[in-house]
Amino acid sequence: MTATLRNVAIIAHVDHGKTTLIDVLLRASGAFRTGQQVAERAMDSNALEKERGITILAKVTSLNWKDARINIVDTPGHADFGGEVERILNMVDGAILLVDAAEGPMPQTKFVLSKALAIGLKPIVVINKVDKPDARPDFVLNAVFDLFAALDASDEQLDFPVLYGSAKQGWMAEDPGDPRETVGPLLDMVLRHVPAPRTEPGPFRMLATTLEADPFLGRILTGRIRSGSVKAGQTVKALTRDGELVESFRVSKVLAFRGLERQPIDLGEAGDIVALAGLSDSTVSHTLCDPSVTEPIPAHPIDPPTLSMTFRINDGPLAGTEGDKVQSRVIRDRLLREAEGNVALRITEGDDKDAFEVAGRGELQLGILIETMRREGFELTIGKPRVVFRYGPEGERLEPIEEVIVDVDDEHTGAVIEKLATRKGEMIEMRPSGGGRTRLVFYVPTRGLIGYQPELLSDTRGTAVLNRVFHAYEPYRGEIAGRRTGVLLSNGQGEAVAYALFNLQDRGPMMIEPGAKVYAGMIVGEHSRGNDLEVNVLKGKQLTNIRAAGKDENTILTPPMRLSLERALSYIEEDELVEVTPKSIRLRKAILDPHERKRAERAKASAA
Repeated sequence: MTATLRNVAIIAHVDHGKTTLIDVLLRASGAFRTGQQVAERAMDSNALEKERGITILAKVTSLNWKDARINIVDTPGHADFGGEVERILNMVDGAILLVDAAEGPMPQTKFVLSKALAIGLKPIVVINKVDKPDARPDFVLNAVFDLFAALDASDEQLDFPVLYGSAKQGWMAEDPGDPRETVGPLLDMVLRHVPAPRTEPGPFRMLATTLEADPFLGRILTGRIRSGSVKAGQTVKALTRDGELVESFRVSKVLAFRGLERQPIDLGEAGDIVALAGLSDSTVSHTLCDPSVTEPIPAHPIDPPTLSMTFRINDGPLAGTEGDKVQSRVIRDRLLREAEGNVALRITEGDDKDAFEVAGRGELQLGILIETMRREGFELTIGKPRVVFRYGPEGERLEPIEEVIVDVDDEHTGAVIEKLATRKGEMIEMRPSGGGRTRLVFYVPTRGLIGYQPELLSDTRGTAVLNRVFHAYEPYRGEIAGRRTGVLLSNGQGEAVAYALFNLQDRGPMMIEPGAKVYAGMIVGEHSRGNDLEVNVLKGKQLTNIRAAGKDENTILTPPMRLSLERALSYIEEDELVEVTPKSIRLRKAILDPHERKRAERAKASAA
């Protein structure tokens, strides 16, 4: 069976066309019926994936081509979800590296390729989007070769096959000037270039790679069978990475991937990627095996988290009015469930049992988790993101540094260089990238990038594109100046009044609209000066029976600052929180009572 089976992952930088290519491959192989309506980017099944146009969770699909079956894994392109990529690559025997014909290799291309080369995969390089007007396939091919060489690829890996094409137009070819009708040449190359799955002798063993919950089947673990076979009704045990027994269970179903569907099969054989149901405690990185097996399959260590946030219960006056999951016990269970399936997350419980420290790969990964939880009905308060420091052998403090590539119009390069320099960034490279644009490469502390994206778009009139990937831990680079303005705080609870907001506009831009619910200690605007100021947004106009001599002025309000979740998290300071509910995102002080807040500030000042 394994001679006609291939396991391959599609790896690429975010937005280089992985999921679109899989749509085309499935159509070309006849996985969809003629005339069948299929959603665009069918593999992005998660609502957030469709909204943001990125892949968050790795997924498996399967297609038949010339008497062979090819299991294809769609991987995330964003480095924040690198934990998914690292685990997935252990399931496959080959990889298709997709590179944009205009942009060329980007930071995440480097990240996913380094992981693939490290475990010995020999990628097929596909230069996608050659139909773009600014495509430069020859330049991109040279850049890809340089990247392979820089990542210490072996001679065999450097001798990679190349295809050119357009996933959107549905063709691949060995010559960019000779477009074909189909993507058949790519599938033919997978059969020729990707080896059959490696299997080992002995009883059933499988390393669990992804975890999901099904309302009918319960927990489902997916992985590649290393040796032996498995069938429904068979008794299997789960071992940790250290070889300790987790549980013994009876497999209720063995599921294989057929197109976009998962179908029950009688027998899963060595080399195939299958999903097992019937487990209760087993999770990712556990070895599922025959009861006679004692040694677990070694699992590759995952890169550690670089950013952490404090998740707390919502203890504000409006708690429980918009969400139905507010208790710390419910929040704790949800976070622990998330950490089971996402090995790149680390959850630790706070001293007061109402707060949890959640560490992950970056702002996007943690932002996606918060957005998912709020859509599920949770109410939370989130603290300011903080980087995870390490300490060297001599006790020196080390911080995470990221490689940042900014593609920007030539006229805005000065503003980008200046801003990243104030954030302790070090410029490594500056070169023209064609079309009146410049590519800037920096090494910047993760701390300095928190909240920089909106500022970059403002400085460059929305024309800059920023990409980033973890580089290394390096010595601490010193303090970075935070927000330079104070905030306007509500001094009472109620609904904001247009008349009050109109009269406060001179103090600074507002963050709320008339009719918004507010409470004492809630942030309602940005102060134009450096200090915080308590204001009354509930004050209405005094109505009398005496007619005014002059005409009443119209209350024309400036539109409020709209803060997205990511922008709000980067905006707050250490003594502030973001209150997240299914309907609202509010900013507030951690200590709502003004007298207690002043006492805490005095205590902090005297301690310093």
